[in-house]
Amino acid sequence: MFGDERGFFMETYNEATFVAAGITLPFVQDNHSSSRRGVLRGLHYQEPRPQGKLVRCTRGSLFDVAVDIRVGSPHFGKWTAYELSAENKRMLWVPPGFAHGFCVTSDVADLVYKCTELWLARADHSIRWDDPDIGIPWPITEEPTLSRKDAVAPRLHEASILPKF
Repeated sequence: MFGDERGFFMETYNEATFVAAGITLPFVQDNHSSSRRGVLRGLHYQEPRPQGKLVRCTRGSLFDVAVDIRVGSPHFGKWTAYELSAENKRMLWVPPGFAHGFCVTSDVADLVYKCTELWLARADHSIRWDDPDIGIPWPITEEPTLSRKDAVAPRLHEASILPKF
């Protein structure tokens, strides 16, 4: 990234750089979501045809989470989380077979992400955001604003369709 008094320039994708880091799947779809403070989206995944996602926040800030839900993985049910913001310009790679979610920590936030598979309605699934077996310490103080799908999502041990390791 390069910045000066005019603003900044940032290379957000370079195939050679990503291949060197072990990310070799092609990206086939770009998405952009905008949400207000208190919105929590996720934990979403797709099976079959799991999506890898390269996510970044272009406005505001959010708490972004990836959970390994691949049956047979030595890290099954483990999660990682990062603050992504327009200010820190971090990106997070969410590999295929991981559930993804985020909550907005600013007044509004935009999340832009590249996907390695096209979205398929019949393959779209969710895991409950507050599953105690996963134990994500979301940085929220009130009940989040959820979609209907996320509000009724099953816990990880109740999910009927999960990716295999």
